[in-house]
Amino acid sequence: MVATSTDVWVSGDGYESYVGRWSRLVAREFLHWLDVSPDRHWLDVGCGTGALTQTVVDVAAPASVQAVDRSASFVEFARHRVRDPRASFSVADAQSLPQSSGSIDAVVSGLVLNFIPRPEAAVSEMARVTRAGGVVAVYVWDYADRMQLMRYFWDAAIALDARGEELNEARRFPLCAPAPLEALFRSAGLERVESRAIDVPTRFRDFDDFWRPFLSGQGPGPAYTMSLSEERRVALRDRVHGALPVAADGSIDLIARAWAVRGTRC
Repeated sequence: MVATSTDVWVSGDGYESYVGRWSRLVAREFLHWLDVSPDRHWLDVGCGTGALTQTVVDVAAPASVQAVDRSASFVEFARHRVRDPRASFSVADAQSLPQSSGSIDAVVSGLVLNFIPRPEAAVSEMARVTRAGGVVAVYVWDYADRMQLMRYFWDAAIALDARGEELNEARRFPLCAPAPLEALFRSAGLERVESRAIDVPTRFRDFDDFWRPFLSGQGPGPAYTMSLSEERRVALRDRVHGALPVAADGSIDLIARAWAVRGTRC
């Protein structure tokens, strides 16, 4: 994996309109799967806009949730969005966490591992700060197949422009599949490692609801879109529109699949 300028996320509102709203649906199912007992201390690594942090607060009855992200603007956005006093936010690098070894009961991360330059360092750090018997778990999009929002986009982009293949997230992020995720967790010394697919429905009111986030410039797909000339952007928009399963009322029903993996610190 090679990080590119298209991986930069700076706008909380832009992120929310693009994938944040779907991440929240995945997060709820993800936490039910983890089934961590109440009154535990959590750490959310790469918290972004606070989607996973808020869901921990809502469904897991935590004693506390520490949330960290490298982006100061995202930390500020999340701090204002998640008002629960059990949640706290700070700027930190996932590859060098400030938490003490063995101090956290459950360490989680949503939709960020594949964007970290050294994911093996991040998972090792997540394992380090987890207490014995605690859980480490992450989820990432299934870029190669069932994250259909992105697959329809990149399939159209590649058909029109060979440069699209270089930025195609399925090609750039081979980590985002069960076997490499499980191998990464085992290499960090985690045990009882397992993975699963989490599928959530993504319903768009109409094509504008689908397309508007691609004009935000946030993330690989939108950044690629905004790098195009107006003529080529229109051609891409029309090709995507023509491929989508648009219902008679104009709505679009897709599936967003995430791969989740968890392991235990022994």
